Amino acid sequence: MDRPPRDPAAELFGELSEWTPGDRWRPALDVFETEKSVVVRVELGGVRSQDVKVSVDGDTLRIQGVRHAPRAAAETVRLHRMEVAFGRFERTVRIAIPFERDRVQAHLEEGFLTIELPKREPVRRRIEVGGS
Repeated sequence: MDRPPRDPAAELFGELSEWTPGDRWRPALDVFETEKSVVVRVELGGVRSQDVKVSVDGDTLRIQGVRHAPRAAAETVRLHRMEVAFGRFERTVRIAIPFERDRVQAHLEEGFLTIELPKREPVRRRIEVGGS
């Protein structure tokens, strides 16, 4: 029976996910609509508000930031599993519903960034019908 070749890195670090340091990670997000707003909710556990930047360019919402890795315990000898990604992230979302760019608000609480984009009120006008 053939054995797989011995991997010294696997012996040292244990079973690691496909993520490697320096990769960008993609936090999960939801986009939904209420009567008055489009809401984007991003899962950002462990990210501080000062490490997040939200910007709007036309109809594109951009969320950028970084999640810093906690200091490893000094007594760690071997990692057995590593699934939580750290480092820089960026998500962009095109918002197809017209919204008031000057009234966008963002709030980070309990690991969720909530961005509220107030819908633009439709412009209504009465059109005179001419005739002879």
